[in-house]
Amino acid sequence: MLEILSRAAAAARPLAAKAAELAEEFDVYPKAKRAFDIAGAAGGLLVLAPLMGVTAALIRLESEGPVIYRATRLGKGGREFVFLKFRSMFLGAEKGGVYERKNDPRVTKVGRFIRATSIDELPQLVNILKGDMSIIGPRPVLPHHPWPLDQYSPEERRRFDVRPGLTGWAQIHGRKDVEWHRRLQYDVYYVDHMGFALDAQIFLTTILQVLRRQDNLNVEQTVQNASPNAASDASAAAV
Repeated sequence: MLEILSRAAAAARPLAAKAAELAEEFDVYPKAKRAFDIAGAAGGLLVLAPLMGVTAALIRLESEGPVIYRATRLGKGGREFVFLKFRSMFLGAEKGGVYERKNDPRVTKVGRFIRATSIDELPQLVNILKGDMSIIGPRPVLPHHPWPLDQYSPEERRRFDVRPGLTGWAQIHGRKDVEWHRRLQYDVYYVDHMGFALDAQIFLTTILQVLRRQDNLNVEQTVQNASPNAASDASAAAV
């Protein structure tokens, strides 16, 4: 399976590059990207509805609390929106600290599996349909983590020029273990080079990483000189 996907990614690069040239020439990619997002999210919800239903039922059966975890995130332009994901931790998990630990007891049995396979992220397909997010883009951040919006440098704030995504350029370069200043550099690179070829590369690489269960555990501190509110907000991010 992995070999087939790798070959498909290699074969798609020339076509993706040509499509990117045409899109750039006629300045159509931003509109086309939104159309792809709507079609992809709608199709994904339709195809994955049985899996999402089973996941919701298992979460409900295993532990008390809501099936869907809702949190505030910053989207395009720094605007706040309600971010959705399947709950993967027991209630009150934020009291156990900011970063996830190996074999973290706060993570439920179902939560451990859906985190490893990224199934916990599937409710964000609804965020995409609503226009809060895109399939590809910088991952949405908390209002005070890694730091408040007004503490981003002008260059770093450019990450908010596009919709946040399910996956992005930073995520295929380490996902959860990249230090935040470096992660923001990846995000700005994406903003400057956004196009069909780059999005296709990110999408296919993400699938490979998910299948390999690669870089999907955040066990080290990835932000330095954070704001006083960052610790409590980052704790919520772990749920």
